[in-house]
Amino acid sequence: MAVYSPNTLRQTDIEDLFRYNYRPLCMYALHYLQDTDLVEDVVQECFTTLWEKLEQGSQVANRRAYLYMTVRNRCLDHLRRKGIQTESLKPYDTYGIIDDDDAEERSQIEAKLWTAIDSLPEKCRQVFLMSKRDGLKYEEIAQELGLSVNTVRNQISKALNVLKNGAIKIYSFILGIF
Repeated sequence: MAVYSPNTLRQTDIEDLFRYNYRPLCMYALHYLQDTDLVEDVVQECFTTLWEKLEQGSQVANRRAYLYMTVRNRCLDHLRRKGIQTESLKPYDTYGIIDDDDAEERSQIEAKLWTAIDSLPEKCRQVFLMSKRDGLKYEEIAQELGLSVNTVRNQISKALNVLKNGAIKIYSFILGIF
């Protein structure tokens, strides 16, 4: 059995870090930038930077915190290059300006929500997103997909139940209930 020191770089460490933090980091970056392609590029660059730093023997005690800080700084750098003053820039969402800690926490919850949405069966996910994201009425969805209005209603109800049960688990974990 191999013994690893805290500074030993293993590919599985980076893969696990990527698997558990990629989506939350993208959601976090979206609080600064509104371009999903750009956000994905920024987050991937930050993982690459961390990988290179670790391969060179640098010590990064809290890799997750390092990634959040690096993503934030890269987002601000991008905004500066666009001529936007960033000295007092704060992340924001649909409710307005939020602080960095709120943005980080919300990004983790949003990532879990999108993971739950992605886990829905294909047709159920499609119907749910057409209703909630695109704002289509049940009748419009039914007509566009060739379904009955009752089927659309059932698919949305099914999606909401799955998401509600997932939300209970998320909030229970955050609040330490279980």
